[in-house]
Amino acid sequence: MIKNYQNAGKRLQVAIFGKINDAGIERLKAASRYDLIERPDHADDRIDVASRADAIIVRMTKIDAELIDAAPNLGFVARHGVGYDTVDVEALTRRGIPLALTGDVNSGAVAEHTLALMLALAKRIPAFDQAVRMGRFSIRDSFSACELEGRTVLLVGFGRIGRKVARLCHAFGMAVLVVDPFVDASEIESLGHRLAKDLDSALEQADFVSLHVPKAPDTVHLIGKAQIDRMRRGAFVINVSRGGLVDEAALLAALDAGRLGGAALDVFEVEPPSDDYALLKHPGMVLTPHSAAFTRECSARMALACADNVIAFASGQVDPKLVVNPETLGPETLGKNSEHGGG
Repeated sequence: MIKNYQNAGKRLQVAIFGKINDAGIERLKAASRYDLIERPDHADDRIDVASRADAIIVRMTKIDAELIDAAPNLGFVARHGVGYDTVDVEALTRRGIPLALTGDVNSGAVAEHTLALMLALAKRIPAFDQAVRMGRFSIRDSFSACELEGRTVLLVGFGRIGRKVARLCHAFGMAVLVVDPFVDASEIESLGHRLAKDLDSALEQADFVSLHVPKAPDTVHLIGKAQIDRMRRGAFVINVSRGGLVDEAALLAALDAGRLGGAALDVFEVEPPSDDYALLKHPGMVLTPHSAAFTRECSARMALACADNVIAFASGQVDPKLVVNPETLGPETLGKNSEHGGG
């Protein structure tokens, strides 16, 4: 389908599912060959919109087989981020449609957010803030906050985000323990950290457990009742990766039993959570709205990366390193970009 898009006279219909930073919108408008169909919220008419689209930019709206089958002109999907568990990659690949990610534009923002949540838990910021507003200044005498220095953080996953979190934790004087089957001990040790043999033994050593892995069949409920039971009493759990990695029912039970010191979630099994979602009311929780990457700076970088991916694809110049299914790219595209790697 690339040859059709390389016709400079053809205007392309670009559907944008989810609100993106204006920087990306303006870049596409400046290119003067894209008609934008914007749906800032989860669109009830997503199938109809997709049926008109040559390309899609998507945040969290499901790009499933039903939508793909209903989109005869669709030639490209740009994911606003680096995860793609809401996208049916197999269905795209069957149609020869590439799925491109943004690359490393959000790891710094997510790492900072992880530390913010860790500090909020350790220093009990939400509880103390509420107490002061309600006239309970004496909460300071509870001596219930703790320090990060000298504590052990377990990072489950040591990709771009995990590495940056490790650096920040190290700067706070924390011991960093890593579980990741794709890195070796010498690499971890050269950075001043330790590689654990397995998750179960690592959980027994950690004061903070922070998740930085993609959602896949083998990571759903990676932290469940059995894993929580192995943790130190009073330990904290942080998930900024994907909803479903933590068994939220088991988490609530552990919090109610006083087994954990608290937990912080930026992502949820169901988003947005319902009004009666029990963890919303639990005082041991710190919650943010899947916003770790959505700083002013990072949202602009992601939107621009999506726009650039669409523009690059339309000219046959998409970078295979950013494509999840590079087999959908023609040999001419792979050849042009071979110096960059194969994706």
